[in-house]
Amino acid sequence: MIKHFLNLEWKQYFRSSYWQKNMAINILLVFFALYFVVMFLSIGFGLLPGLKKFFPNEDPFVFANGFIFFWIIGDLLMRFFMQKLPVMSVKPLLTLPVKRSTVVNFVLGKSVVSFFNFLPLFAIIPFGIMLIFDGYETSMIITWIFTMIILVLIINFLNFIIEAFSADSELSFLPIITVVGVLFALNHFEILSMTTLIGSGLLAIASNPILIIIPIVILAACYAFNFKILKSKLYLDSSLKSKVAEVNAADLSWTKRFGDVAPFMQLDLKLIWRNKRTKSMAFLLLIGVLYGLFFYPNPVYADMVFMFALIGIVSTGFFLINFGQFIPAWDSGYYKLLMSQNIKYEQYLRSKFILMVISVVLLFVLGIPYVYFGYKILIAHFAAAIYNIGVNTHVILWGGSFNRKKIDLDKKAAFNYQGTGAVQWLIGIPLMLVPMALFGLVNWLAGFAAAIALLIVLGVVGIVFHKKLMKGITKKYLDSKYKMIDAFSQDN
Repeated sequence: MIKHFLNLEWKQYFRSSYWQKNMAINILLVFFALYFVVMFLSIGFGLLPGLKKFFPNEDPFVFANGFIFFWIIGDLLMRFFMQKLPVMSVKPLLTLPVKRSTVVNFVLGKSVVSFFNFLPLFAIIPFGIMLIFDGYETSMIITWIFTMIILVLIINFLNFIIEAFSADSELSFLPIITVVGVLFALNHFEILSMTTLIGSGLLAIASNPILIIIPIVILAACYAFNFKILKSKLYLDSSLKSKVAEVNAADLSWTKRFGDVAPFMQLDLKLIWRNKRTKSMAFLLLIGVLYGLFFYPNPVYADMVFMFALIGIVSTGFFLINFGQFIPAWDSGYYKLLMSQNIKYEQYLRSKFILMVISVVLLFVLGIPYVYFGYKILIAHFAAAIYNIGVNTHVILWGGSFNRKKIDLDKKAAFNYQGTGAVQWLIGIPLMLVPMALFGLVNWLAGFAAAIALLIVLGVVGIVFHKKLMKGITKKYLDSKYKMIDAFSQDN
């Protein structure tokens, strides 16, 4: 049965439109994976000599184990925001004589072979080999390596448990922040030294191999708990239950002043407010307003004028970037229905453009108090806002024509990477790196005023040629229309 599941997974992956039409992007992702593998190998082989050089009076093995706690909480955070439980398309299997336990075991087993579980091994195993060659007892180091592998798997299943308890929350990242925050606080305020506890525990297991049964029991408990949660949800009728919720109708009559795009704007605003993922994104606008506080109070960035452009673009364009990069995937659930209506595609896109422009203006106004840190910062934010309106809105709309990944708006709200592909990462180059590079170069060659003028001029040019740019972007979307319909019909 497992063989059949693997065969189905293989066919689903390689027959998907995303794989077939984005071969170059998949190759690029492979290079990214190889890059991280090389980085972890460098850490594994370089950690022992590095510890000997910088901490000559410490035992490298004992010292390294003392920092495993920080690796654990860092790994938990990274997994929560990036790793998702690999769920098969199990609904068709629920009408067949296939045991639910077999399906659940396959899903959990598939998570074990995740890249997130293999990556730490490229540092753990080389470090263990270096310790053996340095004279440490072979049996002790091998026991330690196996313990670390079990620890990686415990973190893997613990992440899914935390996600299970936060999946239905609007602020679904709060449980992981709470868990990590409490552990860090216990260690930091020396209420319970987690570094000593975990470090001593690993050393004790390495010295007494029989104690490895403790992490094995913890791993089995985590697996059993995940098994119980998934099996309880694996019913055909569980996906058919209708959710009854009170809808709070908002007054959107102000959108009528935008003419024929008003109905599309109303649909977008309702979509943003009534769905978990989009509502969470709207709440995260607060991060855009406060983004500059991570930099401006720090004296280190006071002389880095070239950073002002990047901070201004992110601060005033936070909604633009987070909302715009998934156009039209936000509407993927009913994209076929939308495209079957007698509507002009340019009106559809123009409603998105107007929403992004309104957000840029609003975030700039809310960021005016940054003048407290210097008038140059406010001027840079103004130039960045003009650049966002004239250039980045068109860039991100054009990039949306390459979106081929469906989004489920009812999934976990915050930090959900479903629908994210290489397009979303590559679009960051023209969105942020290009204006920062241009601003920095002109600031170095001709001064701050000239750099500000450049951003404003580029933004104004984009505004002047807005209609022509929108015609070209609309044509690109129309050319990709049926490819998008095909892609959004699949569960990638």
